Amino acid sequence: MGDARTVVVTGANRGIGAAIAEELRRGGHRVIGTSRDGKDGFEPVDVTRQATIEALASTLRRRELGGIDALVNNAGVSLDGFNADVARRTLDTNFYGAMRMTDALLPLLRPGGRVVMVSSGLGELSSVGPELRPRFLDPALTRDELVELVESFVRHVVEGDHERHGWPSSAYRVSKVGLNALVRVLARDLADDPRRIRVNATCPGWVRTRMGTAAAPRSPEEGADTPVWLAVAPEADTTGGLFRDRRRIPW
Repeated sequence: MGDARTVVVTGANRGIGAAIAEELRRGGHRVIGTSRDGKDGFEPVDVTRQATIEALASTLRRRELGGIDALVNNAGVSLDGFNADVARRTLDTNFYGAMRMTDALLPLLRPGGRVVMVSSGLGELSSVGPELRPRFLDPALTRDELVELVESFVRHVVEGDHERHGWPSSAYRVSKVGLNALVRVLARDLADDPRRIRVNATCPGWVRTRMGTAAAPRSPEEGADTPVWLAVAPEADTTGGLFRDRRRIPW
């Protein structure tokens, strides 16, 4: 694999995703950006709709690119309010959306490929109660068990007793806790893949975007730095970690 990489970036039409795509292009890399509406040259992908993800995978195969080198799962939502509907919709995008994209594009990753999950410091394990933390950190945690764990959050929200079971009243936090756990599961499950696929999460910090608001201290370009580094930098040859400012941080 040469210095120039082919990178898929979800949610690349604005905010941190747009900054990630622009920084990659400046570095001489080929960017395949996605957005929900597919306007302005972006591939139309709604990460909550499997058909659009499969259509992207088919498009990439037809283009005969020889594969891709990295996938940056950046697309995400932070919805107002808190109820079962918000919990379901948030998980569908932030957790399951990244899972769907990774599953669909994993066969296209070339040797040395990277998967980068744009996560958040709000997804640190301190977000959930002490009885839940060891379950998320269990080194033998399977994907099915992880899915059941995040689904139990929604059930407890429906039942109105989520706090008693150690869950915060924030679907966004839970979606990122789940996303971080997915990184650990994927890194372990891909350990024997001969392609040496690297899977990591990154916290871009509080960034001035529509989601982060104008009050945030960081620019989109600052937020994009570590995701880009994890996607293409030769020295970022690690897997199964959470990074902020190019440094590994605790879960």
